[in-house]
Amino acid sequence: MSSCMMAGLISTHYKSTLSKFKRLRNNAALSVLTSTQRKYSSKDGAGIEYLHKSVVPTMHYQKSLPRLPVPKLEDTIRRYLAAQRPLLNDEQYSNTEKVAHDFQSGVGKQLHEELVALDKNNKHTSYISGQGFDRHLFAMRYLANSKGMALHSLYQDPAYTAINHNILSTSTLTSPAVSLGGFAPVVPDGFGVGYGVHDEWIGCNVSSYPARNVHEFLKCVHKSLEDIFTVLDGKPIN
Repeated sequence: MSSCMMAGLISTHYKSTLSKFKRLRNNAALSVLTSTQRKYSSKDGAGIEYLHKSVVPTMHYQKSLPRLPVPKLEDTIRRYLAAQRPLLNDEQYSNTEKVAHDFQSGVGKQLHEELVALDKNNKHTSYISGQGFDRHLFAMRYLANSKGMALHSLYQDPAYTAINHNILSTSTLTSPAVSLGGFAPVVPDGFGVGYGVHDEWIGCNVSSYPARNVHEFLKCVHKSLEDIFTVLDGKPIN
């Protein structure tokens, strides 16, 4: 993300205190517009304004994490179509299903085999995260681009473009060592939500570009929490 784009971000912090014995609406909620810039240095003398202060590199333990296998191509296509089904009418879905199966039996099979080979030759990292279809399809698209191959019609399908336009992007890093974090939107009309869940409070730091109303979004977040706690009111929380 360019510095010009980052300069247009609006960041708003929302925090709600929670208690197993009190309803949310009886607790104060904080919604404050903030404009802060935090540094990334980890040099000696760094204060709380720095994101990271450690002699150990951030990704030092990455190699020791369990490696995730590349999913089967047919499983990825099945998950992709299952995600598209509720979003498309019958005609649109029929077209998307056709190009997806054509990709699976054609160039996708070749790209998948090459991706598996790359994974076997690079055992220090994982090429795919979890069982989602998006990273698998993206990896094969990236591989095709790197080889100068024409993109398959699957990647030019409007349904593929739409499902990869993520208006709401979320991430969390709940830790006593982290006082506040953020997550930028990945599309110009989106929201980036960095959230934390603790024993006594939950909160989120929401960022967006000026075209979106981040305060209205936070009102909806607060209303959703109110509704949840209204439903849970008087019921045991295990």
